[in-house]
Amino acid sequence: MLTLPNLLTLSRIVAVPLLAWFLWWPGWADGYGAGFALYCLMAITDYFDGYLARAQGTVSKLGVFLDPIADKIMVAAVILLLVGTRDGNPAMIQGVHQIAALIILLREIAVSGLREFLAQLQVSVPVSKLAKWKTTIQLVALGALILGGAVPQYAFVGQVGLVALWLAAVLTVMTGWDYLRAGLKYMD
Repeated sequence: MLTLPNLLTLSRIVAVPLLAWFLWWPGWADGYGAGFALYCLMAITDYFDGYLARAQGTVSKLGVFLDPIADKIMVAAVILLLVGTRDGNPAMIQGVHQIAALIILLREIAVSGLREFLAQLQVSVPVSKLAKWKTTIQLVALGALILGGAVPQYAFVGQVGLVALWLAAVLTVMTGWDYLRAGLKYMD
């Protein structure tokens, strides 16, 4: 159970409170800089935990269970903190951009519920390539927004993050619909 891939996954979950602490203080550019570095490290472990598990043949039930949870905890924490920040920084998620953040959060909750329902029926829904792209763009979007908090003098960084957030929201709707359509076959 305590394989390197599982430890990497667990490290992402354990690091979320520290990441939240860095992002908690609006206007603290150094905190956002440290948060960006930690976020990048967490995103890299997201890639390597799965890669190593497959390469080493150590894919475990614990890893399959924890990996999507770690992703959702990290993404939800960052979104909530960036929505909650009110310091006028153009990189924060405010106004109409909160709709994109809400779409992402709602899809994550809905897909988790659907997966839990289907698991009771012993039905597995594989992750599609489009869903992997969605996750990648979502991670880039949130990373750019965090970096935008570290370098507020470069407003374009935050703008890139907001554009990527909307792209992730569109892909979120598309992949959420794919999962729902696959799951509807098993509902009465």
